[in-house]
Amino acid sequence: MCTHDSALVIIPGLENSSSLTVITMSQNRVSYTLDSTLETVNSAEATASQMAADAGFADDDVMKIAMAVREAAVNAVLHGNAYDPGKKVKLEFEQTSRGLVITIRDQGKGIDLNAIPDPTAPENLLKTSGRGIFLIRSFMDEVEINPSQAGTEIKLIKHVHGSAAGGKEASQ
Repeated sequence: MCTHDSALVIIPGLENSSSLTVITMSQNRVSYTLDSTLETVNSAEATASQMAADAGFADDDVMKIAMAVREAAVNAVLHGNAYDPGKKVKLEFEQTSRGLVITIRDQGKGIDLNAIPDPTAPENLLKTSGRGIFLIRSFMDEVEINPSQAGTEIKLIKHVHGSAAGGKEASQ
């Protein structure tokens, strides 16, 4: 049964998939649990695009948010859960008055933040991987990474930049 502030959401691309295990939605929050597959990464990116567009972000910010979520979801599936079918990826999208907050959690062994190589170092410039965290940080306004023995949680925050946030337009 749905109330006015709760509804079922169908994630694009997963309408007939068993990869999607839980979907809940309230007025400003969507959360769900996905299998550790690359198919689910696509659904996370599509949901991010939709949530960002619905929150009123400009097209370039929608793209940045979607790419950051894609990179974080790939990290959760590949590096965190290692494609383990018994492990899940949990995503939560929350629209606040200040912007969009996206939390992605895996069930892996955690990440050593000191072991992440700098993709801008000369020895890493030609490598074909290893830029995910760098891209996430460049696309989002705030990034919090919280590793633990039970997995890694990454919180991505994109602020609404407008008249209230910018100050210029508000003072005119």
